[in-house]
Amino acid sequence: MATAATATARGPMVLKDWGQLLLLGAIWGGSFFFARIAVSELSPLVLVLFRVVIAAAALQLYLGWRGPSFRLAFPHAGLFFLLALANNVVPFSLIFAGQTELGAGLASVLNSTTPFWTLILANALTSDEKLSWNKLAGIALGIAGTAVMIGPGLLAGLGGPVWAKFALIGASLSYAVALMIARRFKGVPSPIVATGQLTASTVIMIPVVLIAYGPAGLFSASPPVWAAVLALALLSTAFAYILYFNLVASAGATNASLVTLIVPASAMLLGFLFLGERLELFEMGGMALIAFGLVTIDGRLFGRR
Repeated sequence: MATAATATARGPMVLKDWGQLLLLGAIWGGSFFFARIAVSELSPLVLVLFRVVIAAAALQLYLGWRGPSFRLAFPHAGLFFLLALANNVVPFSLIFAGQTELGAGLASVLNSTTPFWTLILANALTSDEKLSWNKLAGIALGIAGTAVMIGPGLLAGLGGPVWAKFALIGASLSYAVALMIARRFKGVPSPIVATGQLTASTVIMIPVVLIAYGPAGLFSASPPVWAAVLALALLSTAFAYILYFNLVASAGATNASLVTLIVPASAMLLGFLFLGERLELFEMGGMALIAFGLVTIDGRLFGRR
């Protein structure tokens, strides 16, 4: 972790960072398409297992072909297991548990609070990502935009039990903690961080799934489901996490967490463009609020004015 004597406050994200953030939001927004197909035949924990196993195997093959050597991960083994718990195992489990009682709309809004918790933790634990009014205002606008965009789906899910809501908030907090852990891999290449996390997640998930379900029937899904699993693992996990950890290294934890504001909007836009889903006026209004929130966080436009 950087010290106050050596670190300086991070400036606005550069164009490359914004490009990576928007691409990551689009990829993770698209993951809802693949997951929607896969969960029709696979239980959530089994899907998580296949997602991390296939992604970890693909990244191990990539490192073997292009490098760098996975041996760079060995000195950080314990930290990788902490990152796997905070970024995959714990939040996935809490989200799945919460969504047994809550509507998808409320779950999306609660998940979009991740940048808020990240900003609070970063302000307390780091010296180069301090609290600022433009960040607070931008994150508030983004969360409000998500709530407006979800609209009727949010209202339908408001009546769930308190424990389920706390489960989703707990998942957002876990993601924020994961971003603080990810900052500690300073100087470690992003492919190594992504591969180390997913390999550790695989080691954790294999006994969990075998204890919960046993080996029988794990591979009985249909070809379309396996195609969705492969897309989810290779595009929305292996490639996406390389982007994600590269963004953490270049733009900081708080800026990387903004992807949770973009994911619901990108999922709706993809549904409109490729599935023929109708885009309502309130959804477009919510997206505009999210965009204004991101501009506010960036701060340069207001600085010029």
